[in-house]
Amino acid sequence: MSANAPTEPTSQASAGKAPRTARGERTLRKILDAAIDEFGERGFSEGSIVGITQRARVALGTFYTYFDSKEAVFKALVRDMSARVREHVAPVLMAATDTLEGEEKALESYLQFARAHKQVYRIIDEAEFADPQGFEEHYRTTAARIAARLEAGKAKGEVFATNSKIASDVEAWAIMGMNVFLGLRFAVWGKENPKDVAGIANRMIRQGLQA
Repeated sequence: MSANAPTEPTSQASAGKAPRTARGERTLRKILDAAIDEFGERGFSEGSIVGITQRARVALGTFYTYFDSKEAVFKALVRDMSARVREHVAPVLMAATDTLEGEEKALESYLQFARAHKQVYRIIDEAEFADPQGFEEHYRTTAARIAARLEAGKAKGEVFATNSKIASDVEAWAIMGMNVFLGLRFAVWGKENPKDVAGIANRMIRQGLQA
């Protein structure tokens, strides 16, 4: 699989190994794309550096120019996939007319991404054991972004607000959990229309959160 590069590919290399040229950035991107396929198909335990370099068509030494180990490239990949999801969803959030429409469009966009990049589920799931810190960070930062959007919606009177200090956090984790499993069911395992799925899910959210 080859996909559009994230905005800051140099941030994914091991410490002190960030590429210094455009050519180096393209090589790093090739390695990360190859790692998506290697770990997505074979998993972390069975995946190998040799497998990654063969898929990327680069020399073994080139891999070590950017990464210290298999663990290092896997950790980078977790960050990379998280960033790619965020960047894929960002434009529809910017175009939304209100907070809850934004959540609907974000889910639709996420379902489209998950369908095109099904490996993301295996990689993130395996991160629970191969990269526990990255696994937790992925979900905490995702939920934090949702919570921030809900807080902004409450400030504008678009989302029901309570006096609870943890309300937005609970709501954000609930929405994120719903999105994750809707992606598994309807993007990875199914072929239903993402727009239809997002619309139905958003109706539930509106009934529970709309001011």
